[in-house]
Amino acid sequence: MSHKPKPLPEGVHTVVLGMGDLNGLLRGKRIPADNWNNICASGMAMANAIFAIDMNCDVWDTPYANFETGYPDLYVMPTGDVYPIPWEEGVVFSFGEAVGHDRLPVPIDPRAALVRVLQKASDMGFEPRVGTELEFYLLDKDTLKPRDRGIQVYGLPRASELEHVLGPIRRHLSAVGIPIEQSNPEYAAGQVEVNIRYDEALTAADRVVAFRGLVKELGNTHGYHATFMSKPFFAESGNGFHVHHSLWRDGENLMADNGALSALGRQYLAGLQQHMSEISMVSATTPNAYRRRQPYTFCPINNTWGVDNRTVGLRVILGNDNAIRVEKRDGSADCNPYLLLALEIASGLSGIENKLEPTAETTGNGYEDQDHQAIPTDLAKAVALARESDLMAEVLGPDLLEMLIQHSEREIEFVANQVTPVEIERYLESF
Repeated sequence: MSHKPKPLPEGVHTVVLGMGDLNGLLRGKRIPADNWNNICASGMAMANAIFAIDMNCDVWDTPYANFETGYPDLYVMPTGDVYPIPWEEGVVFSFGEAVGHDRLPVPIDPRAALVRVLQKASDMGFEPRVGTELEFYLLDKDTLKPRDRGIQVYGLPRASELEHVLGPIRRHLSAVGIPIEQSNPEYAAGQVEVNIRYDEALTAADRVVAFRGLVKELGNTHGYHATFMSKPFFAESGNGFHVHHSLWRDGENLMADNGALSALGRQYLAGLQQHMSEISMVSATTPNAYRRRQPYTFCPINNTWGVDNRTVGLRVILGNDNAIRVEKRDGSADCNPYLLLALEIASGLSGIENKLEPTAETTGNGYEDQDHQAIPTDLAKAVALARESDLMAEVLGPDLLEMLIQHSEREIEFVANQVTPVEIERYLESF
């Protein structure tokens, strides 16, 4: 496999070629411009350990990538255009996909799992399109605390205070091929939300990986540490990753029916609802992520659905036919977008295949609804559900699923083996 070289603009001396790892973190290399054509032809070699490391780059033996196999190379092939990085003169960015020595997709690549699901959707006659909302904190780089104080959700004075960093994020990320629709202060000091324009699902996932990495870079140039950690402060709002789902064919939104959710849309909704708990291991991937799942925090705690209702797990948004969609609200901002979208879209497609119908709509307070399934509030429960999930086994394959389970169990063990500052503060002097 070779990729046609992407022409480099005049004056470019460096190409940043990146891709997502097991956690959806942006990793890659910087390439001199005079070597770019070679990379496009042969790929950029990296150890397949990129899919066998945790967020702190600790390596462990996995079924596919391990010390016995020697962690051989995979090759990152550029997939799209090159975009200037506005804050680095002469530097451009390109996204890549992983292939093996056989030039086929790497089985443990989360992106490849999404590609397989999208091929199934295409075979069914659907083009899934996805819009994404990401929440994150902008913290002082030295103190790792917010510079502002108090909650000012949607507050324009607060937005003005943050414009020196949010303005460049909107403008520069759009220039890097990540079209930003809007930004606003969120429900905590230092917390913001940015909406990325909807597109076909693979492009949407690529943009989330690139967005998170580039926001960290750009924030750093302005003296901020940007964090997408699910719950950095227990008493403050958590960081969510809301996904807006729609299905299209020949320019028509198949989820729309004269201003209402179509029968097909209801089946897709029902599939999302049926599998919501089952796929929690990919929507909330760390023990910390489950601290976000609390009542009355605008994070769902069950698989309720409702029309324009922010207390439920699945929010149906109506309007003109192009705008009708289903928003799934339980994802954490630090989860892997390829895994999240692969399992969510597969869930929706299963609803269509099995002609499922959603439960009765929740029209009031979803947090008080006792008639719907609670979603897991700890990672151990999510892992147990994943082990029993036929859907996750089908979508991810045995090696990737086992790697993710191992990763989750390692995180559970790590947290369980710590003595926290809160424990010391509460118990040390009293006992």
